[in-house]
Parts: sequence; C-alpha cells; structure tokens
Amino acid sequence: MSPNLSMISDGMKFMWDGQLYDNREEASRAAESYQNEDFQIQMVEEDGKFLLYTRRTAKEVVFSAQ
Repeated sequence: MSPNLSMISDGMKFMWDGQLYDNREEASRAAESYQNEDFQIQMVEEDGKFLLYTRRTAKEVVFSAQ
C-alpha cells in the first residue's frame, strides 16, 4: 500500500500525516489531537486501514524585504 501524499477536497489541499491507523477509533484519537492544534482533518479508509490528511491555514504572513 502506498497512499497518496496529498489530496484535494473542496478545492483545498490536505497532506497525509504519514501514519497507517488500524482502526477508526485510533485514527479518531489522532484526528482529535490535530484538531486541538487547529488543523482541518480528512479521514480516508483505504485497504482496511485509516489515513488522516491534515491542513492548517497560516495565521500570519510575514514578508521580508531583500
């Protein structure tokens, strides 16, 4: 199994967290942890494993003059 590293959902890019979760409960616990850190989550079931794709919007954009 080689999951996609990223996915597009509703026009937004999500990145795989790199973990294969054996069951929905385990993935849900990890998803809750990400949500507590202001990540958006997409959970996908693939070949009997659960994958989490995450994204977070930048809160501040910093420009530096060169």
